[in-house]
Amino acid sequence: MANAFAPWHLGQNYNSEYEAAINNQIALELHASYMYMSMASYFNRGDVALKHFSLFFLQQSNKEREHAEYLLGLQNRSAGNPFLWNMPRPEEENWENGLRVLECALQLAKKVHQSLLGLHHMSKEKHGRVCNFLERDYFHEQVVFIQELGDRVTNLRKLWAPEESLAEYLFDKLTLGNTKN
Repeated sequence: MANAFAPWHLGQNYNSEYEAAINNQIALELHASYMYMSMASYFNRGDVALKHFSLFFLQQSNKEREHAEYLLGLQNRSAGNPFLWNMPRPEEENWENGLRVLECALQLAKKVHQSLLGLHHMSKEKHGRVCNFLERDYFHEQVVFIQELGDRVTNLRKLWAPEESLAEYLFDKLTLGNTKN
């Protein structure tokens, strides 16, 4: 006897190309979460000890993970097949300094945003829930985060941060310490 609640009808407009795009976005969100967690861990080390940098990246790691969880739930509700890849180790583990980390985070945020734009383009016609989520919740948040990272990179460069650890310390306390965490 067939299950009366079988979700086969939910995924009728869910083609394999779109399913793969969602899975790719999930993987990218989880990768970003993993990278931000690596950054947070670096700043939390005893020999670095920049608490606000650590909190900033830990908060971003959690946000990226939440985005992945939302998309996983969407896959499940739409009778898609979530596919999770193994996460490779972060390319960096000894980040050198705060400026280097912020620059890498900025590039990663831009990569996630570009991927989201592609997913949004694919979802315009048939996948209103994803489109609404991206437009309502996600695009603005990503753009604000990219702008915030860009501003912080600029400010840290102005302090000559790669050469001055005092500048990094002051940036941690005065700039990141004044944000809502």
